[in-house]
Amino acid sequence: MIATIPSATLTGVHGIAVSVEVHVSNGIPGFTVVGLPDAACRESRDRVRAALLSTGLDWPIKRVTVNLAPSGVRKGGPGLDLPIAVGLLVASGRLDPAKVAGHAFIGELGLDGSIRSVPGVVAMVDAIGSSSVVLPVGCVREGQLVARAAVQGARTLGELLAALNGSPSLRRFGAYTEPAEAACMDQVRLSWSIEETHLDLADVRGQPVGRHAVEVAAAGGHHLLFIGPPGSGKTMLAKRLPGLLPPLERDDALEVSRIWSAAGLPVPGGGLPYWPPFRSPHHGASVVSLVGGGTAAMRPGEVSLAHAGVLFLDEMGEFPAQALDSLRQPLEEGVVTVCRARAVAVFPARFILVGATNPCPCGERTAPGSCACSETARSRYARRLSGPLLDRFDLAVNLARPDINDLLGGASGEPSESVAKRVSMARQRAAVRGVRCNAEIPSHMLDALVPVVPAARKELALRMRSGELSARGVDRIRRVARTVGDLAGRDDALEECDILEALELRSARNSFLPERAL
Repeated sequence: MIATIPSATLTGVHGIAVSVEVHVSNGIPGFTVVGLPDAACRESRDRVRAALLSTGLDWPIKRVTVNLAPSGVRKGGPGLDLPIAVGLLVASGRLDPAKVAGHAFIGELGLDGSIRSVPGVVAMVDAIGSSSVVLPVGCVREGQLVARAAVQGARTLGELLAALNGSPSLRRFGAYTEPAEAACMDQVRLSWSIEETHLDLADVRGQPVGRHAVEVAAAGGHHLLFIGPPGSGKTMLAKRLPGLLPPLERDDALEVSRIWSAAGLPVPGGGLPYWPPFRSPHHGASVVSLVGGGTAAMRPGEVSLAHAGVLFLDEMGEFPAQALDSLRQPLEEGVVTVCRARAVAVFPARFILVGATNPCPCGERTAPGSCACSETARSRYARRLSGPLLDRFDLAVNLARPDINDLLGGASGEPSESVAKRVSMARQRAAVRGVRCNAEIPSHMLDALVPVVPAARKELALRMRSGELSARGVDRIRRVARTVGDLAGRDDALEECDILEALELRSARNSFLPERAL
């Protein structure tokens, strides 16, 4: 007898519908899984057998063949355990096929018959077209986010079989409902960024240039580099950037949920996230941990986990040079394409990159006579950040240690709530141009969307002829200048003062690597 059970598998952050076909026949007893399964899928035989025996069911002494269709797509993970077990029971005549019709199944089986959570449920449920999806109880909340049908949760295989046979032991869930307070998105964002995390920009004393750079980065989606000695406030400023960003649109929130679910991490907020994620990997991170990939399983990396949010690289000069250069493609294209011999995965990776680095290994290069580093050490340290990577930073700011009077007796700075309102208005001006933020304005649309007065154009031409600006740098300066104008409430052509301010907000790259162009 043959049974066909709908399920799904995960490739990168995308789900692929799978039909689990189970054939039970006479012959030499055995259990074979075909259809390009990975090691976890092949090992399902032992887990399914132990789970059935623990539930009080006999293991059929027959020849069992399991085909995972489509056969040309590689299947991975233990999430196919549950559909294999259900298909085996149907094919062996122990479960009525009519009772599983219209149901899809995803879940890992424990040896005691328990149904365990699996990563990637958001993407897999989205790929299934069945009218009902049965998931582990721990995955129900994630499944609700994208379910087009009823979602049901089961704790054990025995509980599931009892429900299929008529016992109302399964809990049925509807689609995910956004909380009522989400109607006021600004209030939700401010409540999260200030009351829950307590990372208010008002906590930063002094550093007016750094505060302004953070505001410009948030308003325009610009990548930002802080250069300064230890204790200058680089990390404080970077961690307060997410609190200035607008809440996530629903599409972005679903994408974030899909990525985090595929990585096996709890979805931020427990439901549909409304605020941008913030990721800060250690400087010993490898290339794979940053951009994603792997050998057996293609998992998203830190750049994808920061999608629609902020990726903060503290001590950027200590990261391996190869890992830093691997960021160049996602910074330019907003996606990471990981190619392997057996699979190709595309991970979303649209984020604001904030880097923080010391000016030299000892960190005291900005103070005259205090640097203890040799020229060789400084040169080696500087080469960690390649010219092409530095060229992708729209903003680069030098920070000095704050004055003691600002720290001990100075007034608090402007709070995040006030700055976030200006950021929101600047983003609304960008939306009128058809982009999320000014950093995403295409180069071929700059002349139409970001006009420049003759005096400002002359200044850009002068800087480019002197070698201070590359062609990419000119485009980035114009986008930053447009953000500066938006924050000031102006929509007219860019003035020379806007261009000069954008150049000033990028000029720290010269002090960090004086031999390289802006």
